Amino acid sequence: MLQLLAVHLLAALVAPALVAWIGRKAFWVLALAPASATVWALSLTGRVMDGDGPTQTVEWIPGLGLDLSFRLDTLSWLMTLLVGGVGAVVLVYCSAYFKAHASGLGRFSGVLVAFAGAMLGLVTADDTLLLFVFWELTTVFSYLLIGHYHERKASRRAAMQAIVVTTAGGLTMLVGVILLGEAAGTYRLSETLADPPHGGMVTAAVVCLLVGAASKSALIPLHFWLPAAMAAPTPVSAYLHAAAMVKAGVYLVARFAPAYSELPAWRTIVVVLGCGTLLLGGYRALRQHDLKLILAFGTVSQLGLIILLVGYGTKATALAGLALIGAHAMFKAALFLVVGVVDAATGTRDLRRLSGVGRALPLTAAAGGLATLSMIGAPPFAGYVAKEAAL
Repeated sequence: MLQLLAVHLLAALVAPALVAWIGRKAFWVLALAPASATVWALSLTGRVMDGDGPTQTVEWIPGLGLDLSFRLDTLSWLMTLLVGGVGAVVLVYCSAYFKAHASGLGRFSGVLVAFAGAMLGLVTADDTLLLFVFWELTTVFSYLLIGHYHERKASRRAAMQAIVVTTAGGLTMLVGVILLGEAAGTYRLSETLADPPHGGMVTAAVVCLLVGAASKSALIPLHFWLPAAMAAPTPVSAYLHAAAMVKAGVYLVARFAPAYSELPAWRTIVVVLGCGTLLLGGYRALRQHDLKLILAFGTVSQLGLIILLVGYGTKATALAGLALIGAHAMFKAALFLVVGVVDAATGTRDLRRLSGVGRALPLTAAAGGLATLSMIGAPPFAGYVAKEAAL
């Protein structure tokens, strides 16, 4: 696993020089980094399903008891497939999305690959302190990606808003990580969840963890940063806000739910925030005219539903939640990419000004139609399977 992280790091470092050398074709080469993570996870499918996923531990900071510990189980396997697979597709898409002489492509490509590596580390980390390190790395990289168009005031404001909200949530989460680690006597994630501690301090720790998840996954009342982040380039919206960054909070909730879902504080927070975000996001989506904002508020709504499912604590809801994580990442990322094509072809994302796009872009319309059918839960698409399981 360290080798895969090293591949991402190397790709991020050479990205600016590679873009300067071969231009937009560099995105195809850089896509090999997240694609390698997907291939690696697929090659281990049998072992993971048998409960014999690989682990790796390297001593890092002995004085703090901090190790580079990684573990691939069913949940991290699914998240690795999404982070790597969608990341590779988005990087390939970037090769055609940006103009040949667009400024800042070298920096953008490097940060995007680095973000993919940080997400890979986050979902495979088996040490809560290490998980927090990767958590904060995704915050920093997302800030740089959202603010890519730094000459635009809206982009700068959206990037600053995102980093303030998610950093505040991350620091609260750090308090929870430390409290939980001290109560358990270990910061090893698998050991903590195998024999979870309980008590007043642990309840406080769990609440802090949920605050961190709420900030990352744009749950109410911290949902506002996600629609504002649509000022970022469309590939960023597709990756960070449909498949990767916002799923970090979902991953955290899904990881700790088997151990702490019976706590009244956990159940109350998950149900209230999940249902509230589901309803508010759906309502706000119906009032938008910008295609990206419609998808953004729809994402907020779906994140509320996913958090409710994975955090509720029963096996049935957890399985439905995992199915919806995968389906949502695929259909929402596809729809964001379709919006990018429409925007580039027509010069607008305003629904009131768009007419006849399907006739002009039949392949794009077909892709968007299929993704929409999955999103609304029409059979036989993945969205139907996931939402039927949820019901």
